[in-house]
Amino acid sequence: MLLARPALSRVVSRIVTGGCMSPPHPGVRLRTAMADGMDQRMVWVDLEMTGLDIKKDEIIEMACLITDSDLNILAEGPNLIIKQPDELLDSMSNWCKEHHGKSGLTQAVRDSKISLAQAEYEFLSFIRKHTPPGVCPLAGNSVHVDKQFLNKYMPQFMRHLHYRIIDVSTVKELCRRWYPVEYECAPKKAASHRLENPISFIFTFFQSFG
Repeated sequence: MLLARPALSRVVSRIVTGGCMSPPHPGVRLRTAMADGMDQRMVWVDLEMTGLDIKKDEIIEMACLITDSDLNILAEGPNLIIKQPDELLDSMSNWCKEHHGKSGLTQAVRDSKISLAQAEYEFLSFIRKHTPPGVCPLAGNSVHVDKQFLNKYMPQFMRHLHYRIIDVSTVKELCRRWYPVEYECAPKKAASHRLENPISFIFTFFQSFG
């Protein structure tokens, strides 16, 4: 059942502002024994690719971590740079060449010894250790794009997860429209295109008002 806007907005504001606003209605934040169980965990993923064309582009870097429902980090997974052929790197768009070149990612991909299959095995082993199959969602910023690439290139990893996703960009956009003042209080994302920064930014954004 869809929530009416006032009810949903209370949930969104609570998630984003973490107490900066008035407390939500008591019924919004129900806590049960189940809420602290493994089935409530979230699998946060961030990718860097050679581009956004799912037909030809590939994953070149991936990071993953696990949190509980209150965004406490329970386990930090690997941050892997995946080997790709020079021909693919040379055919990247000018934007990717510039940003991945400046960050050092392009050279790191050329130097990497980690195959896509090896990367999927390591990430799958990590989430299997910390989450039950089929119940925990993929989470991240604009993670629908990451999901497309993971469905194509890491299908076993995706089969372990729930079909739903938690997209931080949706929460941010709702907050920007409904609570613009509080939204402006939030930290701004740094201009970086390496993965340790985007994932940590998500938690900084959510927890900065706590």
